[in-house]
Amino acid sequence: MPRFKAIIAYDGTHFSGYQVQPGKRTVQLELEEALKRMHKGEAHRVTASGRTDAGVHAFGQVIHFDSSLNVPAPNWVRALNSLLPKDILIRSVEDAADDFHARFDVQEKEYRFKILNRKEPDVFRQNYSVHVPDQLDLSQMREGAKWVIGTHDFTSFCAANTSVVDKVRTVSSLDICETHEDELEVRIAGNGFLYQMVRIVVGHLIAVGRGKAAPIEIKQILEAKDRTVGYPTAPPQGLYLWRVTY
Repeated sequence: MPRFKAIIAYDGTHFSGYQVQPGKRTVQLELEEALKRMHKGEAHRVTASGRTDAGVHAFGQVIHFDSSLNVPAPNWVRALNSLLPKDILIRSVEDAADDFHARFDVQEKEYRFKILNRKEPDVFRQNYSVHVPDQLDLSQMREGAKWVIGTHDFTSFCAANTSVVDKVRTVSSLDICETHEDELEVRIAGNGFLYQMVRIVVGHLIAVGRGKAAPIEIKQILEAKDRTVGYPTAPPQGLYLWRVTY
């Protein structure tokens, strides 16, 4: 059965995350329901590069699915978008090798986290960025970010309730950019990320930027390998799965 690879975007505001959950609205459920309609009631599984939590967005999530329908790859874009809700967009579809796997073949992922850094909140951006009213010191945040780059045991930057045993990951880049007059963007790329790892990293960088932690504390917290010694996790609405590389 032919396999297809798709790049999708979604607004995570009204989803309980990507992965199917009983009685919940999820991105995977909506995708599989659309495929089911195209296949006249036949169920088809969709596999993604990874799950995202409730409230988290995606610009470049990657999925794969199999189908026996005689539909050229580019035509899937229009067909699926006509069946999907407006908070999911199929950006592209292409033919994939029979053994391509959206999750297991990933080489690198990039996430971006948007921070609204001004005194007053913005009602129109409250679901798409995290509001930090305190002035953030970018030079201090960038100093702290240097300790995250490289290969480390990220136990201190992983949610305590994860079942993953091996917590060693490699972060290839971590940049803090001023994208607008009042908005910052934390851009982080690596070979894999633990549960809530990006949001925890951002939470620590915000603590450094606010002067509540010194940059060197990032190194010390990493070396502690203990989530209880760190700072709070940043909220989900500022996070975007931006790009997946194979």
